Amino acid sequence: MFKSILKAIAITMIALTFSLETTLTPVLAQELIPHPDKPFTGNIGLTYKDSEAVKPELKLPSNYGIENAPNILLVLIDDVGYGQFGTFGGAVPSPTLDKIANNGLRYTQFHTTALCSPTRAALLTGRNHHSVGTGVIQEVATGFPGYSGIIPKSAAPFSKILQDYGYGTAWFGKNHNVPDWETSMAGPFDHWPNAQGFDYFYGFVGGDTDQYTPALVENTTRLEAPKTNADGSPYHLTTDLADHAINYIRQVHSISPDKPFFAYFATGATHAPHQVPQKWSDPFKGQFDIGWDKYRQETFARQKKLGVIPQDAILTPRPKELPAWDSLSAEEQKVYARMAEVFAGFTAQTDYEVGRVVQAIDDLGILDNTIVFYIAGDNGSSAEGGLEGLLNENTFFNALPEDLETKLAAVDDLGGPKYFNHFPAGWAWAMDTPFQWTKQVASHFGGTRNAMAVSWPARIKDKGETRYQFSHIIDIAPTILEAIGIQPPVEVDGIGQKPIEGTSLVYTFDDAKAKTRHNTQYFEMLGNQGIYHDGWMASALNSIPWDPNPSGKDLLHLDWELYHIDEDFTQAVDVAEEMPDKLQEMKDLFYAQAAKYDVLPLDARKTERFRVDLRPSLTEGRTNFSYPDHLRITEGSAPDVKHKNHTITADVVIPDGGAEGVLMTHGGRFGGYGLFIKDSKLVYSYNLADTANYDIVSTESIPTGKVKLKAVYKTDADQPFSGGNVTLYANNRKIGSGRVEKTLPNRLSLDETFDVGFDTGTPVTEAYETPFDFTGNLDQVTINLDR
Repeated sequence: MFKSILKAIAITMIALTFSLETTLTPVLAQELIPHPDKPFTGNIGLTYKDSEAVKPELKLPSNYGIENAPNILLVLIDDVGYGQFGTFGGAVPSPTLDKIANNGLRYTQFHTTALCSPTRAALLTGRNHHSVGTGVIQEVATGFPGYSGIIPKSAAPFSKILQDYGYGTAWFGKNHNVPDWETSMAGPFDHWPNAQGFDYFYGFVGGDTDQYTPALVENTTRLEAPKTNADGSPYHLTTDLADHAINYIRQVHSISPDKPFFAYFATGATHAPHQVPQKWSDPFKGQFDIGWDKYRQETFARQKKLGVIPQDAILTPRPKELPAWDSLSAEEQKVYARMAEVFAGFTAQTDYEVGRVVQAIDDLGILDNTIVFYIAGDNGSSAEGGLEGLLNENTFFNALPEDLETKLAAVDDLGGPKYFNHFPAGWAWAMDTPFQWTKQVASHFGGTRNAMAVSWPARIKDKGETRYQFSHIIDIAPTILEAIGIQPPVEVDGIGQKPIEGTSLVYTFDDAKAKTRHNTQYFEMLGNQGIYHDGWMASALNSIPWDPNPSGKDLLHLDWELYHIDEDFTQAVDVAEEMPDKLQEMKDLFYAQAAKYDVLPLDARKTERFRVDLRPSLTEGRTNFSYPDHLRITEGSAPDVKHKNHTITADVVIPDGGAEGVLMTHGGRFGGYGLFIKDSKLVYSYNLADTANYDIVSTESIPTGKVKLKAVYKTDADQPFSGGNVTLYANNRKIGSGRVEKTLPNRLSLDETFDVGFDTGTPVTEAYETPFDFTGNLDQVTINLDR
């Protein structure tokens, strides 16, 4: 009996000790993510009969003290100008954005960072883009804190917080926040969506992708796109993303109706390639024949009528760097107008697909308690199509010209799978009405001012009204947290957190006249600099967007402009000369903010920063690479053979009847190279961003049996654009040779992979159709860099 009592006492003491160790004050528990385990509140006896069990709780917000937690739908469209969607005066009808605005609020002074990766990092973390290592896109990251391409663990995205509070979290579409060297199957995956608070991810990892053959990823697994959408129509990525978002929302709600969702819907549209089925672009035929100058005038008038700009706003003039529409030839106008029609169709289709997601939520009867953020653009409209527009955006990133005759011949096929097209800079400027400049230009609102509508019927009662408070992309995270009732944690996964740098917009929901609380905001992108403070904006333009190699201005002594934004909505009246002291005050504030938020050192380099050696690399220091059959690798993790001597070796077994198919490719229709067997001949093919194609074909058939096939590439010089000689071998016997006259200097492809034994995405040459799976036996492919 005495022993039993001692045993009971011991058990009780152990249980009490455990309870004390796991109990934290409620305040502290709320400040830590993940939440500490809750203490056991039942009773433990010697057996279950004299004990009291307590069932674990479901992981729901209500069990963390949050009642009636709203669903969140966060929509982010890519590369959109303020004057693009009809809701804000553009020529493209946007009934879904209309619906959100009419059911909630329009925000007319909402800003982004001027570029995609930076805006997306700032959106999810609630911190400035340099503060979270994303001062530029991932592909040009460098070894400085503000430009590393790595979102630090001290700036956890709000998705991790919502996930820990019991939200179902899913991301559909564009990512572009995974470091370039971490995008392969080797990982690591701690910067991928699944490790950033998302239960599910379906989309693409890079900056843009082909809408017909996208570089799809589900969670961390690479997929090939199906041939059709769920409804049987020909495949298109935006439709596919909407299908997956709708399915996710419906499934989660059907399984756990009390579980709120956070769905992040980030389309690749309307970023290049401007690809959309013809049924969407045809309704816009003839509507852009007026040209970009007239478009701005008509859009400006519509904006005043809608009240999304003040009645005294001034339309900013066309910059001298852009041609007047009337100065163009008839042939140029024909091509450029059709490019705009395709872009308009792309925009209309995107809004339609967003509408399907919104309608699915409404059909479930839960739209009333769903906060919808519809952000039309992660930056302004893109001028990266240059002055003449592009059939292939990859030519811009590799500084290759395209001729007008080729564009004229392609007019009827624009928007289809043959082209990675992008309209001219003049149209980007037009879509950014009424502001100066475009995407990349952080100094002026054409690059940073984006349309946004927010609806939450259960909470926002001023339906259909407009808000003029200054706001920024870093304000979204704190807005969501405050709306739900969650305090930002001080620690996530054991790591102390940087303070949130944005300002919640909840204060604007009920008061149209509330004074702006986001009083200071710096802007910087690629050397373009700006600073907003208490109704004033100082701006310094360093380079124009379509110049891949800026001339090298002194970034510390640019020509600064000064605008009184409270009285000059569009940055039309520069008062720098009249107010030099105010300008100096603003410039000093810019540098103070730059030092505070890791903007320094300023760096205006563009194409030079594509160099692989500026970032960590899985290939650094290696000269020999061996890969097994059916492997896919992203460009950031593949051997960099650009203007380098190298040898490609494929160890194969050819059956008696012969074999054909891809041995290896890197890239696709819009740039890349490959080695394959067709019609019993060994072929090396180089695609110069679809401006030229070089095919070296063996002069004799490939022998059967065990064969070692080689392509030996000797460059003319280790310099960008250098050509080279290619020699083909079978079992060390020469079977062909030829030349590649010119090569790509910066990126082989924007979204396609290095493939072994098959070709995913688009083909490097139209001589075969993907996947062109090798029909023999492929042991391995080896690439040797000769140094």
